[in-house]
Amino acid sequence: QLQLVESGGGLVQPGGSLRLSCAVSGFTLDYYPIGWFRQAPGKQREGVSCISSSGTGTNYADSVKGRFTISRDNANNTVYLQMNSLQPEDSAIYYCAARSTPYSPYSCTLRPGQYENWGQGIQVTVSS
Repeated sequence: QLQLVESGGGLVQPGGSLRLSCAVSGFTLDYYPIGWFRQAPGKQREGVSCISSSGTGTNYADSVKGRFTISRDNANNTVYLQMNSLQPEDSAIYYCAARSTPYSPYSCTLRPGQYENWGQGIQVTVSS
């Protein structure tokens, strides 16, 4: 059974950093593009970053470019999201998701509807 579990969230001051982890089980990470998404209260879920199954393709939302970095460790079946220079507007529940239907190994999408498998989410709060 395919499972994704997020960790690493919490409360951080503006300008601080957090690293989110997405541990996957039930499938081999090598074959799936993985995305990070977030949803703030009253807002739609939005794509933050994604990484292709090969690891060679990444995408970032404009709002996080230059501050967030996605990476994957296939040996440990984990995808990371390093978040630096966090701002209050980054506060949200963060989700990781895997697309299990065929997709280019060299690209990925930030569209939530393109992912079938989701973690339970983890809270990130940026506040002084």
